[in-house]
Amino acid sequence: MKAKQRVSNIRVMTPDQLDDEVLKLKKEQFNLRFQRATGQLENTSRVRQVRRDIARVKTVAAEKNAAREKV
Repeated sequence: MKAKQRVSNIRVMTPDQLDDEVLKLKKEQFNLRFQRATGQLENTSRVRQVRRDIARVKTVAAEKNAAREKV
């Protein structure tokens, strides 16, 4: 499993890469919720990590959009 993402790694991504990353994390979040519901989830802390990773990526994407609109 992937460890939590660093903001410095997220900031170098392009807007398309950020969108792809959010989609990937959303899919992982869905799978984790499904595993938790069926009692198969072993690493329960991963749910929280993924949720926060999604927030990190969305925050950087919003910052980039705001900077692009300002110009």
